[in-house]
Amino acid sequence: MLEIRHLRTLSALRSSGSLVRAAQLLNLTQSALSHQIRLLEERYKAPLFERKSIPIAFTATGSRLLELADMLLPEIELAERDVARLSQGDKGQLRVALECHTCFDWLMPVMDAFRQRWPEVEIDLVSGFHSEPVDLLRSGEADLVIGSPYGPDFTVFPLFRFEMLVVMAQKHRLQAQRRLVAADFTGETLITYPVPEARIDLIREVLRPAGIEFERRTAELTVAVLQLVASRRGIAALPNWAIKNYVDYDYVVARPVGEHGLWSDLYVSVPEHLQDKAYVRDFVSVIREQCAASLDGIKLLS
Repeated sequence: MLEIRHLRTLSALRSSGSLVRAAQLLNLTQSALSHQIRLLEERYKAPLFERKSIPIAFTATGSRLLELADMLLPEIELAERDVARLSQGDKGQLRVALECHTCFDWLMPVMDAFRQRWPEVEIDLVSGFHSEPVDLLRSGEADLVIGSPYGPDFTVFPLFRFEMLVVMAQKHRLQAQRRLVAADFTGETLITYPVPEARIDLIREVLRPAGIEFERRTAELTVAVLQLVASRRGIAALPNWAIKNYVDYDYVVARPVGEHGLWSDLYVSVPEHLQDKAYVRDFVSVIREQCAASLDGIKLLS
């Protein structure tokens, strides 16, 4: 029997573009997702999509089921939100603080999508630079922080994992190397956001353990960091998705760190009294869905 979860699977496949990312989005193992698709194809005696196409190309059968998903899923989700409003009330406030400076690019479309789904919930960014956003949660000045996981005093929702890449000017002395190691940073100027060293992955995970000496310079905006890098004032470590356009247009050069790369995880933290609010959980879902569809090189956390 065709079920709602099957329609959600097809929708996730289309939005994420791959079996791996669709499984992450649905919080399934890849084998469980493949099994579900195989059962559907056996039921309809036809493939749902072309196996070797990138991005996924749906067959006529798959496309017809996607049409059904496009009709039904929005209505189901609307009904679920309406039921939540009836049981929890239809008013709310979501003041968002960012530990992640590079999140602005993808957060704006997320907030726009959320406002359409929850027009009665006031959502806004807590303005200004905050060295310790968790203090805003403790003081009640913010309802939600995107960044590190702030447990156990708060409820934490996983978002996604991303790779930190080192960016440098064209023809930098390190450009010829495929991957960088700690010793490569000796004597370099590292351009970072003005946050404590303990929150900078490259310093905490790579440079300090190796005892590497370096200079540090700060800038609050990503574009300012990249301008300093391009003008040979130093190098920086930024998320892969934040620098893609600058690398594609040869504004800067990017290199991974270490044999397996330098990876960082992103979470949403909220006070415990907000953890069961439907609009909070839906905001997390919108982030995961939109980022899975639009950000290259991320891995959704489960």
